[in-house]
Amino acid sequence: MPQTASAFADVAASDAALRRFLHGLPGVDAVGLQARAATLATRSVKTTAKAHAIDLAISMVDLTTLEGADTPGKVRSLCAKGRVPDPADRSVPQVAAVCVYPDMVPVARRAVAGTGIKVASVATAFPSGRAALPVKLADTRDAVAAGADEIDMVIDRGAFLAGRYLQVYEEIRAVRQECARPGSAPDAHLKVIFENGELATYDNVRRASWLAMLAGADFIKTSTGKVAVNATLPNTLVMLEAVRDFRAATGTRVGVKPAGGIRTTKDAVRYLVLVNETLGADWLSPDRFRFGASSLLNDLLMQRQKLSSGRYSGPDYVTVD
Repeated sequence: MPQTASAFADVAASDAALRRFLHGLPGVDAVGLQARAATLATRSVKTTAKAHAIDLAISMVDLTTLEGADTPGKVRSLCAKGRVPDPADRSVPQVAAVCVYPDMVPVARRAVAGTGIKVASVATAFPSGRAALPVKLADTRDAVAAGADEIDMVIDRGAFLAGRYLQVYEEIRAVRQECARPGSAPDAHLKVIFENGELATYDNVRRASWLAMLAGADFIKTSTGKVAVNATLPNTLVMLEAVRDFRAATGTRVGVKPAGGIRTTKDAVRYLVLVNETLGADWLSPDRFRFGASSLLNDLLMQRQKLSSGRYSGPDYVTVD
C-alpha cells in the first residue's frame, strides 16, 4: 500500500536525516537514461494522432513573457494570444496559463477573466533565487494577493549544491504556506524550479525532485529558461521517473513542467511520448503536464495549419505575441 507523503516527514527531521534519504536514492544510470530518452525521441506520430498531439500540446502551454521590458500592453497581447491562439480558426484550444512577473499579475488577471486560463507568476527572486527568505516570501505573498493562480518559485541552487538540503526544504515549505488563500478560495499551486543546467548531475536532479515533492510541490519544473542548458529530454525523464516513484510510494500525483529551449512541434511531441511512456495517459493533461514556452505556440499553430490545409503557411500567418 502507498504511504502518505506525511509518512516521509521524519526524513526532514534534520539536515543529516534528509541527506541520508536523498543520497540513499538509487543512482541514475546516465548511459541508460540517455539511451532511453533517445529511443523514445524516435517515435513517430502521424496524421490523426499528430493532430491530437498538437492540440494537446497547445492546451498545455504556459505562454510566457519574463523580460525586463515587459509592459501592460505586451502582457495584454500575450493574454489575447492565449485566449485565441489562431483568430482564423476558433477550434484551436486556448493555452493552459500565462506566466508573468508579479507586478504584471493584475494586468494578466483582468485580461483572462472568465476564460479558465490560469495566471502564473514567477517569484522568490526569479531567476537567480538570490535573496533573503523574507524577501522571497514577500514576493510570493504579493503575487498571490494580486490574484496569481500559480507560483513558479526557484530553489536556492547554492544551498542545494552545498548540501544544505534542509534549508532548501524549509524554504519550499515556507513558500508553500504563502500560497494559501484565506476563506474558501483555492490555494495557488506551487511549481518548484530546479534550474537543472546548474545542478550538474542527473543524481542531483533526482534528489531535487524528491526534495521538492516531499516539501509539497504541486509541480516540479526543469528550469527558468534564463541559462544555457534548460529542459532536455534526459533531465525531464529523470523528473518523470521521480514523479512515478513518488506516486508509487505515497499515492500523491505531482505535475511536471519542462521549460526553456522547447521551440518546435517535434520537440513537444517528443516530450508527450516521454510522459505517456513513463507516467501514462493520466499525465497527458494540463493539470499534470505543462510546457513553459514563448515561441513554441507559433510552431504548433503553423504545423496545425499545415495538417488542415496541406500547405506550410510560415510565421507571417500567425499572430505576434
